[in-house]
Amino acid sequence: MPKVVIDASSLVGAVLKSDSVPQRALSLARSKHILCLSPAVEAEYRAVLARPRFRPFVDAETIERLLDLLATAALTVEPSIRIADCRDAKDNKYLELALAAGADFIVSSDRDLLALDPWRGIRILNPAAFVAIDDKGA
Repeated sequence: MPKVVIDASSLVGAVLKSDSVPQRALSLARSKHILCLSPAVEAEYRAVLARPRFRPFVDAETIERLLDLLATAALTVEPSIRIADCRDAKDNKYLELALAAGADFIVSSDRDLLALDPWRGIRILNPAAFVAIDDKGA
């Protein structure tokens, strides 16, 4: 079963807007792939979704439940190799996770990550491209 890493930008899109392309990408990742997570990526998910600007759209309890469900269902790995390939150093945690987990895909809405596609044999796709590939049966 293919493995996928979802970055925080795509997760935010999925959480804030049901029936959105990022939400569909997250659903596909959870149902047809192995979702990969690291402590650093989970910490970023929690920090980003805790920002006050998101409170009008989703409450803290709902976010906590969602993140707990994702963490329970995910393959959690602790990367041991540090990567410095992304022009935004904060995004290297996604590359580190993908490499450590043997991921096939990183789903991202972040231009700094998308610019690297493909990276070390790992496809880095925006949510729409990930959904399109999945629809083709890849």
